[in-house]
Amino acid sequence: MTTHAGARSAPGSLNDRWHRLALNLFAFVVIAHWAEHIVQAIQVFVLGWPRPQAGGVLGLWIPWLVTSEWMHYGYAVIMLIGFFALAPGFTGRAKKWWKTALWIQFWHHFEHLLLLVQALTGRNLLGGPVPVSVLQLVLPRVELHLFYNLVVFVPMVVALYFHMRPSPQDRAEMRCTCAVGAAA
Repeated sequence: MTTHAGARSAPGSLNDRWHRLALNLFAFVVIAHWAEHIVQAIQVFVLGWPRPQAGGVLGLWIPWLVTSEWMHYGYAVIMLIGFFALAPGFTGRAKKWWKTALWIQFWHHFEHLLLLVQALTGRNLLGGPVPVSVLQLVLPRVELHLFYNLVVFVPMVVALYFHMRPSPQDRAEMRCTCAVGAAA
């Protein structure tokens, strides 16, 4: 099979035959992550829990995991890989929105890398008592992660909408069957 860029792609690859399934799995991971942050926000803003004890659902069962910068960095990397790996399956308007989400996630990944490096080296940004990211200098961590998830999620959802409901020109360029009414 030849892609629109002229590169060869194996039949059944991630961005044609398996694109819909891969997007559904990716969306599941994103929504599960959102649920964690929403539970954490409810713990802080509705239940009045102290921020260190508000770790979402995972934090109730595995508190050390939620305080690990490795877990947060790992999720940021998984998201970045997902955005990069699934991008070739998008066309037209959907591709523009998907790339917007990808670049915002790239910055989010950088912020988590910065936190991880501080945690591993013990040298915190601006000599602070705990690791902080660049935007965390302005927004507290709980609010910042809600913000990051929102600004990555919105363009991702717009991209998925345009991907499933493409213009005739975009549909003609698609290699997958994600579009509404496409033959599976």
